Amino acid sequence: RVSNRKLTCFNRFLGTLSTHFEEITNYFVGRHSSGFVEGLNNKLKVIKRRCYGMTNLKHLYQRVYLDLNGYRDFGVVC
Repeated sequence: RVSNRKLTCFNRFLGTLSTHFEEITNYFVGRHSSGFVEGLNNKLKVIKRRCYGMTNLKHLYQRVYLDLNGYRDFGVVC
């Protein structure tokens, strides 16, 4: 209906909708989101900022492992 009315202010939205229509409708059918991945990316960015200046890459990987898995592997319960 919007495109029939020749409203140009919605052109960008309609273009995005037509480009990603299948992905948008799949969300409503399956109710899957990328929330977990977005949260993981955010956590990794925070770790990366906290480890600024760390010169040993192995230590960075250890920090990521500890922050994602916690200290339970070492018998520490937080």
